[in-house]
Amino acid sequence: MNKIVLVQCLLLVCFLLSITLNAQITPNHKTLINKVDEYLSDGVSNGFSGSILIVKEGKIVLNKGYGMADRANQIPYTKNTVATIGSVTKQFTATAILKLVAQNKLSLTDPIRNFFKDLPADKKEITIHQLLTHSAGLIAAIGEGDFDDIPSAIFFKTLFATKLLHAPGSKYAYSNAGYSVLARIIELTSGQDYESFLNEYLFKPAQMYQTGYFLPQWQDSLIAKGYAHSLINIGSMIERYQKMGAVTWNLKGNGGIHSTPEDMYKWYQALQSNQILSASAFEKLTTAYLLEQEEGSTYYGYGWGIRNSSRNTKIITHNGGNGIYFHDFIWLPEEEGLIILFTNAGCKEAEVAWPIEKMIFENSAQLKPIKKNLHRFVFDFIGKNDLQQSTTLTAKIKGTYRASIKSPDYLNSLGYDLLRGEIINTPAHTAWSVAIFKLNVELFPADGNAWDSLGEAYGANGQVAEAIKSYQKALALAPAVDCNWCESSAKALEALGSQD
Repeated sequence: MNKIVLVQCLLLVCFLLSITLNAQITPNHKTLINKVDEYLSDGVSNGFSGSILIVKEGKIVLNKGYGMADRANQIPYTKNTVATIGSVTKQFTATAILKLVAQNKLSLTDPIRNFFKDLPADKKEITIHQLLTHSAGLIAAIGEGDFDDIPSAIFFKTLFATKLLHAPGSKYAYSNAGYSVLARIIELTSGQDYESFLNEYLFKPAQMYQTGYFLPQWQDSLIAKGYAHSLINIGSMIERYQKMGAVTWNLKGNGGIHSTPEDMYKWYQALQSNQILSASAFEKLTTAYLLEQEEGSTYYGYGWGIRNSSRNTKIITHNGGNGIYFHDFIWLPEEEGLIILFTNAGCKEAEVAWPIEKMIFENSAQLKPIKKNLHRFVFDFIGKNDLQQSTTLTAKIKGTYRASIKSPDYLNSLGYDLLRGEIINTPAHTAWSVAIFKLNVELFPADGNAWDSLGEAYGANGQVAEAIKSYQKALALAPAVDCNWCESSAKALEALGSQD
């Protein structure tokens, strides 16, 4: 073949390929892309940052990042940005268990006494199936949070010494600790570290080279920084792992794995094609076993929530987050649909995967714009107004955010961020905190802790008489047991010259 004919053939191939690719993005897809893209782009100015990957009718129609992964260094969030997937880690643990079942190394009916010695009698017959379906009766967690580094022996001895919430197999109760038990069973059965086993049998076969705790060699520029309330830079979880030199048992197996939109899409492809699990094993992974009692429409499989859409189609889903990072994975196998959402500025306002699902399948859906979270709204307001506008601020909070303030804890957190200068530090920040704590006791007048916090703010602002009254009110409302603030209230009253 001469060069001219060769070039003509290549041009023809390119032309046909172009037609094929363009044909994949239908006018309806383009409308959807524009709609979602505009929705998320507009949300960036109100604090949204993260990424979205959407598959519709089996085709990727949108795969894009928004906002900043690292604000200080002006590094944009992209489809290759690394962030934690939180509790979506659980379905990796469940898949690993099914791999061991396929290798004839364990059975789903095995009791945990096969793996742990000296178990209390009420724990001996808990099965792997019950751990996978959150029906074992184990409590949610032990220790002081995700980074409480409890040695293995102490962790499991302490966990197994706790009282069961219910008889194994009788009810559903979501348990991170139960999935940590599964991670340990994976290690004991395989003779490998949990992450190493996942890497060998799950991630490498799926060509997921950006997924794990420690093993991927991530470039620093690819790792998303986390922004509490979309404001406070807390760094990355990977930095915490590296500093500690380990992943704690409060995370291993149940949360904290990091990945990217691209890798999570590869995982979807690997499961869909039965590359990782056989068809029968995948059926076990995604069967609805137990009703999640707090959410009447959701059943739990093995590491997945299973539910029906408004169109009566199957949804395989899970989300995960720690209040800073958030990840959502929504798979609609019967409709060849998928939504993968990441954000490094987690808050309810940024958890938009389900509104986007509605946007995809309901053409007439009109979604409200992503609004600022309450923290960001308050700090933006304070930056533009003086203290005389505090009543305007609290009125705006009640008007715009009241429905989302379901407990006194949220305003309490916001008030302390102001009081301690976590985000801004001006001479007026204590006075602004008083305004927020006053609103909190207005909304939750029977909460003693809210009054205790108001007393602390009054004291910091030099309003002694008001502080004394608030502490007295707090103690009058004190619970009979487990009052973790009563002692500090009493001491504060004594220091202020009142022991009443």
